Amino acid sequence: MKTEVATFAGGCFWCMEPAFDALSGVMLTTLGYTGGEERDPTYEDVAFGHTGHAEAIQVVFNPSMISYSELLDVFWRNIDPTQVDGQFTDRGRQYRTAIFYHSEEQKGLAEASKEALKRSGRFDREIVTEIVPASDFYKAEEYHQEYYKKNPLRYEAYKYGLGRDQFMEKLWGGKN
Repeated sequence: MKTEVATFAGGCFWCMEPAFDALSGVMLTTLGYTGGEERDPTYEDVAFGHTGHAEAIQVVFNPSMISYSELLDVFWRNIDPTQVDGQFTDRGRQYRTAIFYHSEEQKGLAEASKEALKRSGRFDREIVTEIVPASDFYKAEEYHQEYYKKNPLRYEAYKYGLGRDQFMEKLWGGKN
């Protein structure tokens, strides 16, 4: 089976994992850190903004079952692409939104999807999500992986407190 990798930063990585885990054709999701300079960062290093890394999710997918474009659609529907250096109440460059492309094809698809989102008129502010080359990806500590399954009540309270669900409901309607 042929697989490909996609990497996205969408604010708190805990909040990105459920949406991608639910997709048929996604084989594996891994939370981690990318886009910075420091090697082997810890959560504390990244959370305090000392590394340049963003919290991110790496998605291994089967392209014969789900396309990269479909993954991009899920990404856009789970972020506020107009927020600079943060998502909702999480602030700092470590919570920025970004698409880390792994090939020129992914770059082209990401740029086209961003342009389509701009033209949609859904947002009245500039789309600031970065599209940048993938760099080293460092797996986050094990307690972060599948946090939403391990700690469902804490996760739901955290996500609600961010305002993420309320924003998505207002913008897109329905469940993301």
